Amino acid sequence: MASDRKPTVGEYMTRDVDTVSPDERVGAVARRIAESDEHSGFPVCEGRRVMGFVTASDLLQAADADPIAGVMADELLVAHPDMAVDDAARVILRSGIQKLPVVDDDGDLVGIISNADVIRSQIERATPGKVEKLMRTLASIHDVSPSQQRREVPLDLLTPTQSKVYADELEGRRYELERGLAEPLVVIDNDGALSLADGHHRVKAAARLGIETMDAYVIVLDSAVDLGMAKTAARDGLESIADIDVVDYAAHPLVEKTHRLQDP
Repeated sequence: MASDRKPTVGEYMTRDVDTVSPDERVGAVARRIAESDEHSGFPVCEGRRVMGFVTASDLLQAADADPIAGVMADELLVAHPDMAVDDAARVILRSGIQKLPVVDDDGDLVGIISNADVIRSQIERATPGKVEKLMRTLASIHDVSPSQQRREVPLDLLTPTQSKVYADELEGRRYELERGLAEPLVVIDNDGALSLADGHHRVKAAARLGIETMDAYVIVLDSAVDLGMAKTAARDGLESIADIDVVDYAAHPLVEKTHRLQDP
C-alpha cells in the first residue's frame, strides 16, 4: 500500500559475508568455490572496502597463479541498506545477477542481498486483507466509518499519491492488462475526490494502452476528511496520471557503481 512503510535492504540482507582479497590467487579462490555448497562467487574487498566481485565463470580462463584483481569484475552495482527491497529486486532482475553487495555511506561492505532474500521479503509481506487494513487505519485516524465498493473508476478522475513508477515494472503491468490479469486498484472516495492508494504502475500502463476505466476496490468515506496522502499529492504537484514520472532503476539514488566509491 502507498501508506505502508516499505521494507529495506538492511532488514533482509545477509550481514555475515565471506569475501576474498584482490591479492588472493585464482587457484585458491576456485578451490573455495568448488568446496562450498553455497558460494558461486565472492565480493572482493580490501579490508571492508568493496573493490569488485569474482564468480566461478571469471576464473575459468585464468591461470591458478593469477591474482584475483586481474579477473574480477570491478564495475558492479551495489546497494545501500536504506534502499527499498522492491528497488533492489528490480536491480537484481534487470541486471541478471543473483547477489547484490550492500555498502554503507563510506563504501564499506555491510552485507549482501540475494534473489532468495528478495523472495523471502515478498512472502513475508503477502498478507491478505490489505483493503480492510487501510479501512481500519482511516477509521482510526480520521474518526470515520468507511465502506467498501467494487466498481469501475475513470482514470482521468484519479489523483495519484505516488510521484514515480519504474519502467521495467510497467512492462509487467502492461502484459497483465493485455491479458486481463491485472489486480483491481485501491481507491479512496473522499466526498467525490478519488485518491489512488494502490496501483500506480497499473494506471500508468493502462493510460499508455488507451484504457479509460479500471476495476477498483473503492473505500468510501462517510464524511470528507483531510487526507495526508492528498496533502502529499498536492505538495508534489500530482493532479493526474500524466504527472507520474517513469524512471529506470539505474537512476535510483541508492545504487552506485563501485568505481565511483573508489574515487578519492
